[in-house]
Amino acid sequence: MKIMTKMNKPIFLQTTLTENFTSWKFRMAMNWYPMYFGTGGKILFIAGNFRELHLRIKLNLWTYNYVGTIFGGSMFSATDPFYMLLFLRSLGKDFVVWDKSASIKFVRPAKTTLYAKYLLSDEILESVKAEVAERGECTRLMSIELKDEDEKVYAVIERNVYIADKRHYEKKKGMTQNAKLGKV
Repeated sequence: MKIMTKMNKPIFLQTTLTENFTSWKFRMAMNWYPMYFGTGGKILFIAGNFRELHLRIKLNLWTYNYVGTIFGGSMFSATDPFYMLLFLRSLGKDFVVWDKSASIKFVRPAKTTLYAKYLLSDEILESVKAEVAERGECTRLMSIELKDEDEKVYAVIERNVYIADKRHYEKKKGMTQNAKLGKV
């Protein structure tokens, strides 16, 4: 049973948010960026406030594996940078954001188009800001589900995202480098 929206996207990708010129331009650039294009993923939407992102991965020449399903590496790499980028854009220039680690759990083989929806809620952002204000840094475990149009899950990706106050990070980085050089 296919329940699709007007723009040929699954119903669970509906949103009240809209793109603006900046997010549209960023989406277009990312979709043509060779390193991302090669994953077989396509960004369908980025909210103007960079708090929501939708992507799609189809079974095609770029994603087809030996047994005729979507290559797990395509699933993993197509979902790679987006929580980091959304945090960076939402938090601003006073923060440093890095992906620390990631894992993927394959639930079932995929021979159909998959979708993912990234959301950064006000609660998540406020929690991050509060923890960074208190400790200088924090790590958030963010989860992404790759689903078909009927919302059947095919893979779950977890990403640990490191977020720090820029001054705290520079001080920590300097101390680490000095320690390595024996200049503690």
